[in-house]
Amino acid sequence: QVQLVESGGGLVQPGGSLRLSCAASGFTFSSYAMRWYRQAPGKEREWVATITSTGSTNYADSGKGRFTISRDNDKNTVYLQMNSLKPEDTAVYYCKVVIMRGEYWGQGTQVTVST
Repeated sequence: QVQLVESGGGLVQPGGSLRLSCAASGFTFSSYAMRWYRQAPGKEREWVATITSTGSTNYADSGKGRFTISRDNDKNTVYLQMNSLKPEDTAVYYCKVVIMRGEYWGQGTQVTVST
């Protein structure tokens, strides 16, 4: 079955960096686009970034110039490098894959940006 497991979250000071990972299994990872989303307290879940199966990337305005999505098809893992973090980046971060009209989500990893 499809499994997505995020890791790498934590507490970081404003201006700091984190790299999130999402380990995938149960499907042919290299064939699918992967996406990162986030959900802040009291807010709706929002899209953060996408990487296609061919490596093309796209970002929400909130992360452009600060976030980088990448993938390692040998490790079945997608990453989100986040630099110059701001308090408003505080959220639970999720990865998602869409397979045959079905959406699969990981359990999320908490990112807290605070002094």
